Amino acid sequence: MNTTELIYQESKELPEFEAREVLDFVAFLKAKRQRKLAAEQETADMSEFDQFGSVFDGNFDRDACYDRPHLR
Repeated sequence: MNTTELIYQESKELPEFEAREVLDFVAFLKAKRQRKLAAEQETADMSEFDQFGSVFDGNFDRDACYDRPHLR
């Protein structure tokens, strides 16, 4: 007997309100997996920008930006 069948057999013996709790827990696990997959996908999408990490260090000096010869 596999795990799914064991869960089914055990849940048949539970009162209705406890069986609903099991169902809620299954929904929670599915949502948790979806959030994890979404977070992994978001991290994977940012990997294309890693090559530019050395170009911009996060510090921006507006005066230095506008103090360039071709802007004078």
